[in-house]
Amino acid sequence: MLMDLTGVDAQKIPLDDKPTMSLFTSTKALNLKEKLETPVGTYGVPEFGTKFVRQMLVDTKPTTFAELVRISGLSHGTDVWLNNAQDLIRSGTTTLSNAICCRDDIMIYLIHMGVEAGHAFQIMEKVRKGKGLAPEDEEAMRAANVPEWYLTACKKIGYMFPKAHAVAYVTMAFRIAYFKVHYPEAFYIAYFSVRADDFDASIMARGIDVARAAIEDINARKKDGTAKPKEEGLIPILEICVEMYSRGINFAPISLYTSHATDFLKTDEGILPPLSALPGLGDNAAKAITDARADGPFKTIEELRQRTGATRATIDILQDNHCLDGVPESDQISLLDFM
Repeated sequence: MLMDLTGVDAQKIPLDDKPTMSLFTSTKALNLKEKLETPVGTYGVPEFGTKFVRQMLVDTKPTTFAELVRISGLSHGTDVWLNNAQDLIRSGTTTLSNAICCRDDIMIYLIHMGVEAGHAFQIMEKVRKGKGLAPEDEEAMRAANVPEWYLTACKKIGYMFPKAHAVAYVTMAFRIAYFKVHYPEAFYIAYFSVRADDFDASIMARGIDVARAAIEDINARKKDGTAKPKEEGLIPILEICVEMYSRGINFAPISLYTSHATDFLKTDEGILPPLSALPGLGDNAAKAITDARADGPFKTIEELRQRTGATRATIDILQDNHCLDGVPESDQISLLDFM
């Protein structure tokens, strides 16, 4: 979708683009007009947008594609980061470049230290499956002067991610981050389109203050246990909205005649949400409206109902969101018109 919106060939995106790389340590490349809650710019970037991984970025401060691959390995492993590599990096015991991140790291490092290649492979296979180290493994590692912290880390690991998978994931994520920096409107349109089922225009398209207030409300109710899972799931989308507004990009008002049924569109006024973004108005009702409007404008609300099969609930949603402003209820003439 991003390629369709921009004409950019994703295969040709440079994986060493400096502004894009800076998103993983800073928000500077986003040119924000208002400060965000996070010190990194990876909201909405696959693999790197969650609160968990954003904290990993803060802890590790990656500056190269290779380091992003290592972070991907850490984030997908079990007992690889928390209570393991995170503590070792924070304490200065090791660095991101020397920590155990992907399963391949173990074999390569042990061979480098002098452990026999076949044995190094066997140790890697045990550790990546969470089977720890046998006495003979520890003996061989100590004989090769492998530091004790490394042995301890190996014994904590429950599962390890293969480096090839991490490279594939990070390549995709970096390309999407590139669009976020260089083609922001296209990035946000693509993001909201993917998350369209959860987009609520009555909250998200009403400005940065409304979006921030919604985040604060949900977080407050998370603390007292009253927030519903669906509401908690809105937080990442609301965060993206706040970021978008902070970059000076706005939503255009939803329109009965110019909004698409289900797609977000780029306009001179901003990103135009679809009719289906109105809470309670489903895809079928939205498509019925856009199909019917192709035959001409709706002279009255009564005519709109007849041509689209819209229910009273659908009409109420459109009216509540000012989509029917100026459209009379019916064409019946009242005696009051002549008085």
